[in-house]
This record gives sequence, C-alpha cells and structure tokens, in this order.
Amino acid sequence: MNIHSKLLLVLFVFVFGCQRSSNVTVEDWGNLPDGKQVKLYTLKNQTGMTLKVSDYGGIITHLTAPDRHGAFADVVLGFDSLSNYIKSSPYFGALIGRYGNRIAKGKFILNDSTYTLETNNGINSLHGGIKGFDKAVWKTEIVNNNEPSIKLTYLSKDGEEGFPGNLSVSVTYTLTHTNEVRIKYEATTDKPTIVNLTNHSYFNLNMVHEDVLSHVLTLNADSFVEVDSSLIPTKIATVTNTPFDFRVSKPIGKDIRNFENDQVKKGGGYDHCWVLKKSATPLTLAAAVIERFSGRKMEVLTTEPGVQLYTGNFLNGISGKNGKTYGKNSGFCLETQHYPDSPNQKSFPTVTLNPGQSYYSETIFRFSTM
Repeated sequence: MNIHSKLLLVLFVFVFGCQRSSNVTVEDWGNLPDGKQVKLYTLKNQTGMTLKVSDYGGIITHLTAPDRHGAFADVVLGFDSLSNYIKSSPYFGALIGRYGNRIAKGKFILNDSTYTLETNNGINSLHGGIKGFDKAVWKTEIVNNNEPSIKLTYLSKDGEEGFPGNLSVSVTYTLTHTNEVRIKYEATTDKPTIVNLTNHSYFNLNMVHEDVLSHVLTLNADSFVEVDSSLIPTKIATVTNTPFDFRVSKPIGKDIRNFENDQVKKGGGYDHCWVLKKSATPLTLAAAVIERFSGRKMEVLTTEPGVQLYTGNFLNGISGKNGKTYGKNSGFCLETQHYPDSPNQKSFPTVTLNPGQSYYSETIFRFSTM
C-alpha cells in the first residue's frame, strides 16, 4: 500500500469513526396540523442505554436504563405516536419555558412595566402559557463529540405568550457513556425578561408496577415552598415533622395520602418545590430515587435552587405507550427549577435576564443499579 492509499484509509477511518462515535440517528416522526415535519432523534451510548428526543417540544419520548441483571427497559411515561402528544399531553417529557411552574394571575412587574401572560391553569399561567416551548418545533443538530449529543435551538419572539424580549434559547441533550442524561440550558435576550427552564419527564423506574408509590426517595432539602389552593407560593417552610421531609429516604407513598396535612391536601399529593441545600460546587445533588425490585437508581444533580416533585396526581387513565394506562401516581417528576411565581416574590432568587447576560442551567439524571 502506497503512502497515498494509507492516508486515504486513515482519513476514511477517522471520518467513519467520528460519524459512528456520535451514535445518533434521526427519522421522520410525522407532521403537525400545519404540515410542518417533526423528527425523532435516537441517542445510544456504549453501555446500551437509549434516549429518544423529538424536535417537537424537545420531548424525551423514551429512555431505557438497565436493571440489576443488565436488562434494559423504558423508564419514562409517554405516547407511541406524535399525534397523541399534539392532541393532549400532560407535558410528558417536554422542555418547559419560558417559565416553568406557575405565575400568579398571569401577571408580573419588571422594571416598572406590567406584563400580562396567557393563563392556562385557572387564573394562573403555567409552564409558559397556552403555547409554551413544549409545543414549539426546535431547530436541531447532532453535536459531533465523543458522546451522543444533540443541540436544540429556538427563538422565542418578543411578546410570545406575553413575555418581553426576543429570547434565543439552546438546549443540549447528552447521553454519556457513564449512563447520565445531561441537559444544558442556555439563553440570551435583547430586552429584560424572565427565564426558568426545565424538563417535565415523568419517571417510573419499573413500569411493571402501576404506580411509583414504592419508589424510595431522598431529597436534599430542609425546607419547601408552601402554596395556596391554586398552588401559588405563600411562604417557605421547614420540612421537619411534615410529610415533606425526605431528608431520610422513604417511599414516595408513605405520607402521600396524609390529607390531614393542609399542603398534601392542596396538592392532591406532592406538587411542591423543595428548596435545595446548595453545595460548594455548581452542581448539587438534589434527589436520589431507588426502585428496589429492579435495582434501578436515579440521582438528580442540578445548578438550580429548587426541585419540583410532582407525583402525577392528575393522571386519570391516559392511554400511553404499548397500550399501558397511566392512572394517578403512575409516574413522578423531578423538575429542577427556580421557585414558582418568583417574579412576584421579592424574597425568592431572581429569574430576571438582562441584555448582555447569559442564562445557564444544567441538570444531570444519573442512572445506576443497586
């Protein structure tokens, strides 16, 4: 083989290897009512984990993780087809923005200007309004690095759902070879605005079981955000001697029916934000969940100050993937975020983003086995 042929062979191996190393494939997944095409991206790591993400809503549709015997199974709730996500979805797996969680009465004041948002949760605005980021088609590209990764971008225009400023957003999903799903959120604006981004995946680490009440949960928090009857914050309270104390591991279902507790009653279970004990490093261990029968364990690390635990209290028999019915408590969400209604709560950490500043948030879902 001459030197020219060797160089061509090396180049071929390098290019082919780089293409294969990403382990990302893309397929057509259907069309929206306006005819816009939607794609589904499949990321697969070296251990065999698979993550599927749609460019519609940045939705995580599938995520497989191994049990203690090495058997892989899907651990997120969702639908088999795009049409079901379009028709009616309780935010299964979706990217949430501009503002995750609730804003009281759909109003806030920023720099002496009052902004009125679309309301879609009674009198309140929830998860960005009627058409939040979960219903946008994101521009998506495969990131060429050593681990399967895709980058989604979206321009939320000034006035969209009532929010001020042109907000340029990017979200990067990476499935690491150490069985982590890493989500990085970034944004810039040309006008003062508010930002609070998260992902709304519903997890069940053992889909054989109809609910997640036996999952054992630990939360790294001494306090949580109490809410009123419409789930708008009233104050930050201690978890001590309440059903909200997960500092010592306990099953999710242990106190979830304790309706003598006013907060459990108002949420119909858990639908509250916990105030995380932040570490010296940017990423804080927020939560750990163990499913004892399968041996699956999931840890959640984040740069955010809070995490919303939602226990699927309003799931009411939705027909999901593989014909499975999702009833109450079929899944749990751990939505890393700022606290609800922060723009109207002066004592809460700010969610304001100004021109010249960069919004950055990162969350890791780390999977292992017992």
